[in-house]
Amino acid sequence: MNGLVIKNTGSWYQVKTDDGQFIECKIKGNFRLKGIRSTNPIAVGDRVKIEINKEGTAFIYEIEERRNYIIRRSSNLSKESHILAANIDQALLIVTVNYPQTNTTFIDRFLASAEAYRIPVNIVINKTDCYEEGDKEYADALCFLYKTIGYNCYQVSAKTGEGMDKIKNIIENKVTLFSGNSGVGKSTLINYLMPGLHLKTGTISASHKKGMHTTTFSEMFELPQGGYIIDTPGIKGFGTIDFDPKEVAHYFPELFRISHNCRFNNCTHRHEPGCAVLKALENHEISESRYNSYLSIIEDSTEGKYRAPF
Repeated sequence: MNGLVIKNTGSWYQVKTDDGQFIECKIKGNFRLKGIRSTNPIAVGDRVKIEINKEGTAFIYEIEERRNYIIRRSSNLSKESHILAANIDQALLIVTVNYPQTNTTFIDRFLASAEAYRIPVNIVINKTDCYEEGDKEYADALCFLYKTIGYNCYQVSAKTGEGMDKIKNIIENKVTLFSGNSGVGKSTLINYLMPGLHLKTGTISASHKKGMHTTTFSEMFELPQGGYIIDTPGIKGFGTIDFDPKEVAHYFPELFRISHNCRFNNCTHRHEPGCAVLKALENHEISESRYNSYLSIIEDSTEGKYRAPF
């Protein structure tokens, strides 16, 4: 029997079968995917084959080939990685400029990973209703930066509904991953888009201006207008994995475009003479924050360890 993994609760997976049943499943035996050392060998969005047992539950014994997936380095150092979701059409990266403030390094690391796995990303700046003095200008500057690079960027309020019609349109008939730091309002956004769900929402710590986890496991929700939303737990940092230092610039579109003009074809854009990227940085043609994010991923790749969360 074939089906779609729609929820992961640790050792159990909920599978929606092709004939519409919802069955609780476990992995059969010592199931591992070739080439991927992961804390979760099966992810929400995976297509699987299952074998039903006498208790009415089932074993997952095979996973179908993935169209794509997005992965981050796990904070559990005994393992290599954590797969956020598989077989997705796009991602919505939910960020906020205050309560809490999303660091641009986190944004850039997520975008680079999505580029590596060829997953389009839309950036959604939530909580426009919470803007304080200077926040609107900063949000506009972020949108200008990322739109210039080639990413769509939206400013919305899931609380008031401002800008949410655009979000409804872009997720229709697509499998969309929702991701971001804890406290950016992912659950509130999803509740607005799917009012019947009533996902638990959290509050922000007044002293630290950071969010608390409300979503503990990844889950997939079918949209009434067609498509799926994949809700994922809020993440503190985004550690990149398996990046060849020579290829990191490929995942920063504006660096990659300029790099064709470098004197050396193996230029790392750090110290080489005739580097077009360094010249563009000096001339303010590329963002210093983006360049610093690029360097942080290079350091990840060369040191081979998980950096502190951003």
